[in-house]
Amino acid sequence: MVDEAAEAFFSNSTISRFEFDWSLQGNVPPARGLGSSVTLRLGVLLGLNQLADNIYSTSEIRQLCDHLEGHPDNTAAALNGGFTVVNARRNVVQRFDVSSDLHFVLFIPDFEVTTSEARKVLPATYPRTDIVENLANVALIAAAFATHDYESLRDAFNDRLHEPYREPLVPILRDLVHAGQQAGALGGFLSGSGSTIACLTARDPKPVADAMRAAAGKAKGKISIVQADNSGARILKKETQDARQIG
Repeated sequence: MVDEAAEAFFSNSTISRFEFDWSLQGNVPPARGLGSSVTLRLGVLLGLNQLADNIYSTSEIRQLCDHLEGHPDNTAAALNGGFTVVNARRNVVQRFDVSSDLHFVLFIPDFEVTTSEARKVLPATYPRTDIVENLANVALIAAAFATHDYESLRDAFNDRLHEPYREPLVPILRDLVHAGQQAGALGGFLSGSGSTIACLTARDPKPVADAMRAAAGKAKGKISIVQADNSGARILKKETQDARQIG
């Protein structure tokens, strides 16, 4: 992924290629639906752009990363932070801050679900009623995050387009979401294509976490309680001495 990101960066620029060192630190596990690929790809693109005196605009970096990711959703969220809505055809991104009152309780299973594997199980067509229901929920979710009316998120995550088909890959999905809701969560969903299961709560997240852990039974995994990052991607440090480095 690093090589591909570097190739995309240099092949679309007029500057000479240069060597760089890179390292990756953090707690984003791969193939869990938590954005590990965009973390790496966008980090490399932004780091190289900084070392190259920002030859690309933010919009151009986003487009390069969109191409690598295959869609704009992950890039918009990682780059801008907060809650994002993106329209690739119009090249428009809307974002809204997410309140620190909202907690995301994650159950991260020990097993992986690759995006390519998860896409194979999706059908080629859907019933019109399923599409209509999902569109209504999408509008409700966007409105809730835009207005910080998180209470209206209850029952808004009932998905008909991907979770029913991917549930066999993550068979504990329904049990954990139900347990989280019974403990006070606003709702729950499969994070990305999985395997992570997420529940949202605007209350104390510990009871939700305990309920999800109990519902997991013998399934191995770990609980992580996180909040939304409203800052998005940013450059923390730039080294300019003996070697070019991405910090």
